[in-house]
Amino acid sequence: MRCLTNFNPSFKDHSMIKVGDQLPATTLMEFSEVEGGGCSLGPNPVDVAKASAGKTIALFALPGAFTPTCSAKHVPGYIQHFDALKAAGVDEIWCVSVNDAFVMGAWARDQKTNGKVRMLADGDAAFAKATGLTLDLTGKGMGLRSNRYSMLVKDGKVVTLNIEAPGKFEVSDAATLLAQAKA
Repeated sequence: MRCLTNFNPSFKDHSMIKVGDQLPATTLMEFSEVEGGGCSLGPNPVDVAKASAGKTIALFALPGAFTPTCSAKHVPGYIQHFDALKAAGVDEIWCVSVNDAFVMGAWARDQKTNGKVRMLADGDAAFAKATGLTLDLTGKGMGLRSNRYSMLVKDGKVVTLNIEAPGKFEVSDAATLLAQAKA
């Protein structure tokens, strides 16, 4: 029998987020290259609850910045479908990854996302853990990451959720989320 010396009675079971749930009350970080809109240069906190209030958000998450599938297909798809997503009622597109804000800022420059996709850093995987959508890539030298998924969020509440099987890129693409936004 194991002794539970570190038992925390306030611990909550972090089951997986589902349609109808609110986004977790966490803070992501966003790198800003220009001052303005209340944002200073460098990393700025993004309160998920406040940033999603009253908006329709196409949110997609992925294992890591500069990784092959994410850079070649996932982010470019959302940039390509930006106008159609806006026309379907999406206010903002968020890309969330377990990376620091500096890496996400560099990746935003590389992918030319400015004004189209907000590249949000989940540096300590707090958002990924809170959604229950983590991916353990420790064996591949990447540590705890986010699973690949997409969701349509309205006023902070999950309306659709598309979770990829490990190593797959079939349901979290921009075209799938666009079809759901139009429905």
